[in-house]
Amino acid sequence: MSFPLAAPVRLRLDTVARRCGMHPDLLRRLVALSVLDAERDASGELWFAPRVVVTIGRVQRLRAGLGLNYAGIAVVLELLDRIQELETELRRRRPPWTPTG
Repeated sequence: MSFPLAAPVRLRLDTVARRCGMHPDLLRRLVALSVLDAERDASGELWFAPRVVVTIGRVQRLRAGLGLNYAGIAVVLELLDRIQELETELRRRRPPWTPTG
C-alpha cells in the first residue's frame, strides 16, 4: 500500500485559460477532441496537470505556423509523442560509443 505525501498539483480550467490566453470553451473543445488531457471532479469541473501548458504551446504553434485544424493537430501531437518514445527506446538500446582504430 502506498500513500502520497502530497496531493497532485492540478490547475483549474479558468487558470489554464488565463495563463495561455485561450477561451475556456476552446479548452473544453480540445479536451473533447482528445488534444488535451484533463480530469473531471465529482461536480464535472475540468482539472489539468501543469504540463498541459506546454502542450497548449505546441497546439498554438502548430495552429499558427502550419494552419492545421484541431483534429490535424491531435494527429501531429500523437505522432510527435510516438517519435519521442521511439528515439528514447533507440538511445536506451544503443551500445555505448567506443572509438575505433
